[in-house]
Parts: sequence; structure tokens; C-alpha cells
Amino acid sequence: MDRKLIRSGTGWCVFVNNTILQLLEINPETDMVKYRIENHGLILSKSPNKKLG
Repeated sequence: MDRKLIRSGTGWCVFVNNTILQLLEINPETDMVKYRIENHGLILSKSPNKKLG
């Protein structure tokens, strides 16, 4: 799936839709995400850490 980058302050972000969040079992209200670069690609996964407060 190709996605556009969206301007956010002085950086850029990628919009992640609900379908992808559901496939990754990520609840954006309580979960954090982990990302890493591997072989010139961005890997996004659910973090074992939770949001505080």
C-alpha cells in the first residue's frame, strides 16, 4: 500500500488507518508502537510498553 507523507510541525508523518491498527492489534488509546529500519524499510509493530496516564 502506498501512502503520502503528511506535514506535521517541522517533520513528516504517515497516517495509519484503522484496518492496519486492527491487524496489528494496536489500540491507539493505550498502546505504543515500536519502529525500526531494516533493509531500507520501516518496520512498525506493537510495543510491549503502554502509554502512561
